Amino acid sequence: MTFPLSRPDTNTDRLAWFRSGLFWRTFVLLAFLIMGSMAAWVASLRVVEREPRAEQLANQIISVVTITRAALTHSAPDMRIELLFDLASNEGIRVYPLEKDDVVLPPRDSTLMPLLQTRIRNKLGSDTRFARKVNDVAGFWVSFKIDGDDYWLMMDRDRIDRTSGIQWLGWAAVTLLLALLGAGFISRLINQPLARLSAAARAIAKGQQPEPLPERGTLEIREANQSFNHMVDDLNRIESDRAVILAGISHDLRTPISRMLLEVEMAKLNDEARAGMQSDLAQMDGIIGQFLDYAKPTDTASFETIDLSQLLELAAQEASRLPDVRVTTHIDTGITIKGNRIELERVVTNLIENARRYGKTGDSALADIDLICCIEGGKVLVEVGDHGNGIPESEMDRLRRPFTRLDVARGQANGSGLGLAIVERVIRRHSGKLHLRNRHDHGLIIEIMLPVA
Repeated sequence: MTFPLSRPDTNTDRLAWFRSGLFWRTFVLLAFLIMGSMAAWVASLRVVEREPRAEQLANQIISVVTITRAALTHSAPDMRIELLFDLASNEGIRVYPLEKDDVVLPPRDSTLMPLLQTRIRNKLGSDTRFARKVNDVAGFWVSFKIDGDDYWLMMDRDRIDRTSGIQWLGWAAVTLLLALLGAGFISRLINQPLARLSAAARAIAKGQQPEPLPERGTLEIREANQSFNHMVDDLNRIESDRAVILAGISHDLRTPISRMLLEVEMAKLNDEARAGMQSDLAQMDGIIGQFLDYAKPTDTASFETIDLSQLLELAAQEASRLPDVRVTTHIDTGITIKGNRIELERVVTNLIENARRYGKTGDSALADIDLICCIEGGKVLVEVGDHGNGIPESEMDRLRRPFTRLDVARGQANGSGLGLAIVERVIRRHSGKLHLRNRHDHGLIIEIMLPVA
């Protein structure tokens, strides 16, 4: 019933949104650029401020050790316990004797610690020791001497590591959020004019009249919108001129044809000659009617809800009355669309007549026509098929152009070559698609996809 569709690769579909959408591509690239710039800035800042920070921390630690040692040295023996208590409770500083059997864990390696140790040892002595944990007590430990005795001075780790991992994580989250918001704003600002231009181009492709694009913004956008608006005006003018020319010529031709028909009726001719001339004049009148149909514009504002199932059933009944047609239908009931009833009736009649004229099998005088209508993939699918010789695959696109015929494939040369062009023009104005394909055995199937009402 339907032509096979190739299934896209699942892995390819996962990134389809990134490859197809300029907004998302710009958004992702800008987000990475902003986050990369922020990361480089933070890394550069940490490198630049490492030595000043090491100097500041070393001076602070040296001052604490020097003041603590002086306080303990010059305080009265009975006041030292109270002094140590005040240092522990108010300043977070504890002093312990340094024992040989202390379990010492050295400080973790970092870019700051070597500079810090070097500066402290230059002031307190080269035998100064450092630790991050002594006897399972965590902190920042530094040794010092009082009257030849060794002691440990322990400070809270917060004095050294002013920025915790949680703080860095919070800053990173805020940076990421700001980067995404900035990337989204910039992407929308850049892509909004392009999206507006793309929507207007799609409207033109569907035969609709888009609103004029705003001629403001950057120089490139303003020039592009101005050029597009001029192009739309030129297309409308060309379309109007073409319609006027075709309609004028067609109307002017019908007057002499009517006069010729009258003269044929009154002339003293035998029946065979009269019938032949009347047939030729009727064919000319039909061609002129095709010119008028092709030139006639469609007002989408006049679209109404149409029972397509009923329309096709009536068309099938009318076609079944012809002596050389046999119609097989498979039409689901209750299918409705938005459109112009007269134009859709003309489309169906045109396709059935095309199948009747060219779709006979071999020397058979009977044309078998299959008429199908159903819902498929959320769209209305209409198929009109015959059992004739079909059309070469290489000629299908060419046959959809105006004034094109393929007499070898489809038998004879009656008509102007506007039949399929008129059908496709009407279908496009109804936001639909037309597709031609050959049967597996023989014959042609014309498929029409229309939106559901």
